Amino acid sequence: MGKGLSYFKEVYDVVPGWVQKMHDCNPNALDHYTSLRSEIMQEGALTRKEKDILLVGINAARLYERSMVYHTKGAIDGGATLPELVEYLIVPYLFNGAKALQTGVKSLEYALTLKGIEFQAESADGKTTEELLLYMIELLGGENSSFATNVLKLVRSGDEALLKEYVLSDSVVSKILKHILMAGIFITVLKGQQAEEWMEAARANGASEAQLADVGFICLLTAGIPAWFEASDSLIENKM
Repeated sequence: MGKGLSYFKEVYDVVPGWVQKMHDCNPNALDHYTSLRSEIMQEGALTRKEKDILLVGINAARLYERSMVYHTKGAIDGGATLPELVEYLIVPYLFNGAKALQTGVKSLEYALTLKGIEFQAESADGKTTEELLLYMIELLGGENSSFATNVLKLVRSGDEALLKEYVLSDSVVSKILKHILMAGIFITVLKGQQAEEWMEAARANGASEAQLADVGFICLLTAGIPAWFEASDSLIENKM
């Protein structure tokens, strides 16, 4: 088995079909991609677990289930808890509303499967924001569901400003990482101006330039070189 295939077999337990096809078409290209991915996902200003779980949230926001599910495994293998995962799946609501929650529920269901926890699966199609949050709370079972419960109350209140403030506040997940997540979402959808605003907000909440660079690199992995263009435009070189 080649280096690239071995790497992904170790990460995911199986060789994903897209990896096998890349190897079959151009094994050297896969090896170079593998080296880049391995370097970017190393422990850095952001931990490997943080990188994986940020990519879960980023891909839930842009409704990209395949990458979200792959990184859910990385996050769980790295020690992410279910309440932590749920917070990363609720933050994208600020970007893409109920559609992001509908996609994100699939990450939570997969995490339960990885942990060997039985649950009664429901279709998320057509569910309202309230119904999706209630389903997340149900899936958490005996785990801490206070964050999702409070978000549900604020959704029902109709106070959008207070909802946004609460979603981005310190809880199981720090407000620093939540602001970094929002920056990452806008980086991957190539909205440079909004990405810059969220990167600045992340700095104001304590994010380091190295952490912002790390999120730019992981966005490169999931959305390509154009995502790095958008991230790098707003990095401050002399603070790296």
